[in-house]
Amino acid sequence: MFAPEALASHYGGDAAGLICGYVLREGCAPQAIDTAGAAAWLAAEAPASEPAPAFLWLHFNLSHAQAVRWVQRHADLPAAFFEALGDGSHSTRIERDDDTLIAVLNDVHFDFAFEPMDFATLWIGVTPRLVITARTQPLRSVDALRTAVREGECPRSSVALLEQLMRTQADGLVGIVRGVTQRLDRIEDELLAGRLDHKRARLGQLRRLLVRLQRLLAPEPAALFRLLQRPPGWMAEGDAQELRDASEEFSVVLRDMQGLQERIKLLQEEVAANVQEANSRSLFVLTVVTVLALPINILTGLFGMNVGGVPLADAPHGFWVIVAVLAAFTAVAAWLALRRGSGD
Repeated sequence: MFAPEALASHYGGDAAGLICGYVLREGCAPQAIDTAGAAAWLAAEAPASEPAPAFLWLHFNLSHAQAVRWVQRHADLPAAFFEALGDGSHSTRIERDDDTLIAVLNDVHFDFAFEPMDFATLWIGVTPRLVITARTQPLRSVDALRTAVREGECPRSSVALLEQLMRTQADGLVGIVRGVTQRLDRIEDELLAGRLDHKRARLGQLRRLLVRLQRLLAPEPAALFRLLQRPPGWMAEGDAQELRDASEEFSVVLRDMQGLQERIKLLQEEVAANVQEANSRSLFVLTVVTVLALPINILTGLFGMNVGGVPLADAPHGFWVIVAVLAAFTAVAAWLALRRGSGD
């Protein structure tokens, strides 16, 4: 059993914006910690030797005005981390600043609903003894990691925590890919059944979702690869290999997303072709009706002129003669129109 959380029960964080905090040590149960305990833990020097070095994970809500101030006061992080927080950069990157890892990752909202705007940014600072994560909106991957730690799972190092966060993020992406695939399967079945209602809008929404997701997340594997070419000296080889494996899994998910984009594009082209064919049929019917009405309109216009010398004006069977002439002209016009339509 691990110690109960020392934070307030609401998810928004305490007075300093701390949502959750844990002292983590391999082989030991996670211990929840509040801001006062975290400040004291960070101020104390690490023991000269310990069988399993401990590190601290603090997760902050940037909507609280005191969150950044507390981190600046108590966490020994480089200026580059606070610059990333200050400029609000959402570009994915993982880089090294001296002995600190600074990461800007993007993930889906906690209440993700397959909307193109359901994404938010997570800022991360990693040292051997400290992991700082900060966000403005609840994120799925962080919440899943928080739940795992609360249930007793303990990463062996700060880099292992970052690697687990990335794997959780990749698992979330796999879920999104599966959800989009199922939606595409349903749309494709409806398309084959001839039901076109609202499919173009649904396909466009899914395509915008995947394009935005790939644009935000595609730089992550490349950034991690560049980092692992020159890792900090305190990073263990096992942790570096775990990050490489996580990067490869992430790349596979991104390739699957690209394949889904191509599939959506083909379905959009198929829907557009069906719509164009339906419009062509409607235009053909309208053309035939117009052609059939043309002789009637011409003759009624001519015989409706209020002038002298109108043919058959005094003939007893003039009306039926005109009807016969109109029927003949209409039949010839219909034959020509249908013949042309069948030839096309």
